[in-house]
Amino acid sequence: MTTKKFTREQVSKYNNKTESVFIIDNVVYDVSKFLDEHPGGHEVLMNQVGKDASEDFEDVGHSIDAKELMKKYVIGEVVEEERIERPKRNQGWEVDNKEQEPSFVNTWKFPVLLGVVVTILYSYLFG
Repeated sequence: MTTKKFTREQVSKYNNKTESVFIIDNVVYDVSKFLDEHPGGHEVLMNQVGKDASEDFEDVGHSIDAKELMKKYVIGEVVEEERIERPKRNQGWEVDNKEQEPSFVNTWKFPVLLGVVVTILYSYLFG
């Protein structure tokens, strides 16, 4: 099965409620049948039809379930010459595995030293 290829100009012509097509990460989606089911309302989708909605889609931060649901609305992809490769965003929940030397404040030594100082001050002022 070959995937249907669309130019960005072709996608821009599908911009009404009966033909609601847009692009997300070079994949073309027809969401006409999903308009009334969209949790954010059909207006959100209608603002993107005929366009590349990649940035807005990522800004919202859709769930894994939403991304899985999208697969059934795929109708093709953008032609090779018009593809736009965007760097994948770091969602913030991935662990940074870089080895870092812990600073004095981030080690066990700081709270111990702070406790000793507070104890000495308390003894001096109230003892």
